[in-house]
Amino acid sequence: MKTTRHGAVLGLIAAGALLLTACGSDNNTPAGNATSATSGAAAATPVECGGKAKLNAEGSSAQKNAIDTFIQAYKAKCSGQDLAYNASGSGAGVKNFNAGQVDFGGSDSPLSKDKGEVEAATKRCQSNPAWHLPLVFGPVAIGYKLEGVKDLVVNGDVAAKIFNGTIKKWNDPAIKALNGSATLPDKDIKVVYRSDESGTTDNFQKYLKAASKGAWTQGDGKQFKGGVGEGKEKSAGVAQAVGSVDGAVTYVELSFAQDNKLSIAKIDAGQGAVELTGESVGKSIEGAKIKGEGNDLVLDLDSIYATTTAGAYPLVLATYEIVCSKGYDPDVAKAVRAFLTVAATDGQAGLADAGYAPVPKAFQDKLLTAIKAIV
Repeated sequence: MKTTRHGAVLGLIAAGALLLTACGSDNNTPAGNATSATSGAAAATPVECGGKAKLNAEGSSAQKNAIDTFIQAYKAKCSGQDLAYNASGSGAGVKNFNAGQVDFGGSDSPLSKDKGEVEAATKRCQSNPAWHLPLVFGPVAIGYKLEGVKDLVVNGDVAAKIFNGTIKKWNDPAIKALNGSATLPDKDIKVVYRSDESGTTDNFQKYLKAASKGAWTQGDGKQFKGGVGEGKEKSAGVAQAVGSVDGAVTYVELSFAQDNKLSIAKIDAGQGAVELTGESVGKSIEGAKIKGEGNDLVLDLDSIYATTTAGAYPLVLATYEIVCSKGYDPDVAKAVRAFLTVAATDGQAGLADAGYAPVPKAFQDKLLTAIKAIV
């Protein structure tokens, strides 16, 4: 990992790392060390290395930089072991996991029962259920490029109307009402969206549905349904496109917005404008609840999207590693357990520098229980 690439992100997330590792925990680790709680868990958690020498995984591009961090930690912990990750997007990750072409998939959304994904995953896992393991948390930015405007505020209603084409100009009265005396140009809004199937798109549209109070009626899903704008592939593609066009706006993970020097909108959920910071992300993740059963750790994020908690940034994405609970060949199961154990412990220490937030302690404990049970 190149620490210089994400240096700007570190300042945003590092404070949140303190909050997140303490979230829901009775661990009395000194607050001065942002990774001490995670490091303590890592030191106490044995890793049984071995099995398949090179795992294959595919999916979410939102977690690509986090997976790179996990791979480095895995190779350091388990000499001779490796993992190849193809950041092809959540849709492809689910499809190829269910087809048995990769050892696990990465998705920003849970498997869909209605689309047959749950049934297909059960078949792939030799008639055993697949589990969702939320290993990566990260904020999604409403990133934009607008000359002369660096401090933009939106809310759920305005964001929905921008991304479904109802609001077409940057000086629209609804935007001006949230931005006081700011000078907004009479310029067309150019929406850029993910053209490939994306869990980021699904999460963003679910946010718009929950937070817009009826303005977003287009639904959700991994395909963008706003009916406006220009599509680009993957997180890097949309961020690069916005960075090259004045008046453009998109939804994208924080690290990609930072990499492309995009301005990031504040979000007003009813308690004042909230900047995307480590602390504001931490307040949102504190409210995340698990709605899956047993070791299937599916999160209920609806309460986050529609939060009115003061100081909470509501656009937070959780990425799942989708694994077989049972049904792997023994050498694959052993390597999958080893990689995921390292990712949930040692690997978390490097996430702040890669633009993400470490998993809360309570989540880490649940993750390790689930990982240990994979066979």
